[in-house]
Amino acid sequence: MPPPQDAETLPSVNSPATDGPADAAPAVPDGGPGEDGSTAPAEARPGRRRRGSVADLARGVETIKGYLRTLPDRPGVYRMLSAEGDVLYVGKARNLKRRVTNYTQVAKLPVRLQRMVAETVTMEFVTTHTEVEALLLESNLIKRLMPRYNVLLRDDKSFPHILITGDHPFPQLTKHRGARDRAGSYYGPFASAGAVNRVMTALQRAFQIRTCTDTVFASRTRPCLQFQIKRCTAPCVGRVGDAGYAAQVAEAKSFLSGRSSEVQARLARAMQDAAEALEFETAAKLRDRIRALTAIQAHQDINVEGVEDADVIAAHQDGGVTCIQVFFFRGGRNYGNRAYFPSHDKAQDTPEVLSAFVAQFYENKAAPELVLVSEDLPEHALLQEALSVRAGHRVALVAPKRGDKRRVVDHALTNAREAHGRRLAESGSQAKLLAGVAEVFGLAEPPQRIEVYDNSHIQGTNAVGGMIVAGPEGFLKSAYRKFNIKDPAAAGDDYAMMREVLTRRFERALKEDPERTGGTWPDLLLIDGGEGQLAVALEVLAELGIDDVPLAGIAKGPDRDAGRERFFLPGRPPFGLDPKSPVLYYLQRLRDEAHRFAIGTHRARREKALGASPLDEIAGIGPRRKKALLHHFGSARAVSRAGLQDLASVEGISEAVARIIYDHFHPDG
Repeated sequence: MPPPQDAETLPSVNSPATDGPADAAPAVPDGGPGEDGSTAPAEARPGRRRRGSVADLARGVETIKGYLRTLPDRPGVYRMLSAEGDVLYVGKARNLKRRVTNYTQVAKLPVRLQRMVAETVTMEFVTTHTEVEALLLESNLIKRLMPRYNVLLRDDKSFPHILITGDHPFPQLTKHRGARDRAGSYYGPFASAGAVNRVMTALQRAFQIRTCTDTVFASRTRPCLQFQIKRCTAPCVGRVGDAGYAAQVAEAKSFLSGRSSEVQARLARAMQDAAEALEFETAAKLRDRIRALTAIQAHQDINVEGVEDADVIAAHQDGGVTCIQVFFFRGGRNYGNRAYFPSHDKAQDTPEVLSAFVAQFYENKAAPELVLVSEDLPEHALLQEALSVRAGHRVALVAPKRGDKRRVVDHALTNAREAHGRRLAESGSQAKLLAGVAEVFGLAEPPQRIEVYDNSHIQGTNAVGGMIVAGPEGFLKSAYRKFNIKDPAAAGDDYAMMREVLTRRFERALKEDPERTGGTWPDLLLIDGGEGQLAVALEVLAELGIDDVPLAGIAKGPDRDAGRERFFLPGRPPFGLDPKSPVLYYLQRLRDEAHRFAIGTHRARREKALGASPLDEIAGIGPRRKKALLHHFGSARAVSRAGLQDLASVEGISEAVARIIYDHFHPDG
């Protein structure tokens, strides 16, 4: 989301009164004080130094004081930055000057906030017209910049919807995820792809709307399998007319809009009428449609009278970890739920975490008319107004205390509590596994970041390397990296490919994070391979002057049997682990995940190469001209053989462009 209209950006670096200290030692900030003295801390990152000196703190205070002389008494957003230029914290204020002043009153700050001030070397400000605009901008910046002291919602993928298209005479029923840039009616969100698939299948059985693409629809000359299994009425070949198909679509929309009882009652009456008229085949078809609709409702775990379109958000906190469950109700039906574990400081209480979560959760999606929450939130009215502005309609943010709405919140709270318990159990198990890994490989402490490398190619073509990352929270998929092999001589040579991948990885690490303060350096580097691959990795690190990153290789045993893996460490003979060892299973999972990622990346690159066209290499030939050329000549090969006059006769191809195309295929002529 862009800054609010007419927002004023204030000076961001070293005002005249404060030449911020560039040598301030990084410290782990834990939060920022609010106008009322509240705090907004966040978790410390691995690899960060935790203490700032008294001198650092004094310099930080002076840096902040330097901005107070020019700060207005207006709403706005502020950012605190470290010496490395990292955004440490983003906050909003009803009164910027008053809010920032709180950071200079060191005696009133807890130790964690003193560390934050000690790390701050510069600040940036944006003023807004209202506090609502400031809140909207704050949530946008937090999602984009991921400051390490804010409550962070890391897993915020878009949710799938069901779309009934509106740009074709015979609308299509399809799944949709992402921007709503196609005309039609959208229904959702659904918590998972599985929930969408169940409803899609039932809708096909009940209303028999086509799911094929418009291209397939236009090319059909006879009914497809969907017609044979009674999931489509075959409008593509005229088995149903415009009016009949429009009635099917209208019924589907009514059902998805919450008028399911009306639709089922209408079908029941039609079935009864058909039976009385001795039209038993028609009655049987209507019966099957009713059963399909009933099947959708049978998957609803909980339904609440009076709750039509609503999100239910409940938070359970224990041991410094918060689980937030989100349930989606649309048209009076439960469309599933999803659990979140936002990153935050252990000192933050549940209402504070939940409030920050709600603001970020709806930053890229519109809230329904009703949002039920399990806690009374700070700045409740402000957050409600911000949600309404973003959604374009009135949003009621309610923390019910009794009645049916409270019961559905309690149900979500129970799910949050159970998911929290499972997460803690998994974390404990993961901690034991990492401790076991440390013991196996002789590490001083359990690794917080394990990087695993593998390569994939077919006879040297489309060669890629893959890096996956794992830690205490499991697989860190946002940290995965792919490496397209650039050296043609390396493609197909596993040793040379591994050399290129590791060289590129650690040259970049040395350039971007030489002090290793960003938490991006591995505590263990695991290579999929044996003694040869390990030797290559050792050579690469030695050439780069890196001698303190633990290395290990994992190779399948005789006959490549899983369970008989051999492990290779520098200066030690190969060894194996007990086939029933949990640590062995864990290391196998890491190796298999790296293998899966590398193969998947290779396949994607190969498929892209297969779909490439020689026309893509010609400057000035975009999708429209490419399409015109292919439609006119039939293939890229025919284009390459065409003469200048033939090329210029194609719609949209001028004589100058025709000359560019001709010269591309005939460089000597």
